[in-house]
Amino acid sequence: MTLLRRLPRLLWTTLLFEVALYRSLARWVARRPDVPRGATPIGYSRLVAPMLWLWIFGSTVEVIVVDVVLRPLDQPWVNAIRVPLLVLGIWGVVWMLGMMASYRVRPHLLTNTELLVRSGALTWLAVPLEAVESTRPVEHELPGVIRSLHVDGPLALVGAVSTNLELVLTAPTPVPTSKGEVTVSRVGIWVDEPREIAAQLGPRLGIRR
Repeated sequence: MTLLRRLPRLLWTTLLFEVALYRSLARWVARRPDVPRGATPIGYSRLVAPMLWLWIFGSTVEVIVVDVVLRPLDQPWVNAIRVPLLVLGIWGVVWMLGMMASYRVRPHLLTNTELLVRSGALTWLAVPLEAVESTRPVEHELPGVIRSLHVDGPLALVGAVSTNLELVLTAPTPVPTSKGEVTVSRVGIWVDEPREIAAQLGPRLGIRR
């Protein structure tokens, strides 16, 4: 019964995620990243990009091979198999392109009041700058790749596979996230250039590092 009660919400979340991927893909094609005026973008896609491109390439080849193998077969059942496989394969490729796009068009955002940490299409966490005491390059492995936001006691991790920059807060602080508010004293994120970003954040935050 618990699973049945959760099913509608799960389906709705899946639909929202799907739509967000397609919106990200449209932004990527149109070269319109989701970066508001006055915000400084911070990239984080370098780690996952090679893996995603490999999946995209492999899936594209698979779609072509399946179609080439099945199309010449002169059997009445061929189209009943070939067409669904073709549709499913194309959907998979487009889905992964949307995933890639979500990492490219939704970078982290640094504003005058907060650091908006993002991961993919929907995951985000907003750290108020006034609560940040220091930054340091520290690596954390995420417990899994299914979720991009993990909270383990005082530590929140946002990323696809791992994090490489840690924000130390002045005290346990309520932080809004895409999954609701959490109270943490450290936040781990992934950025393409952790030492460079830490050096840039220091003067912006007035941190003595």
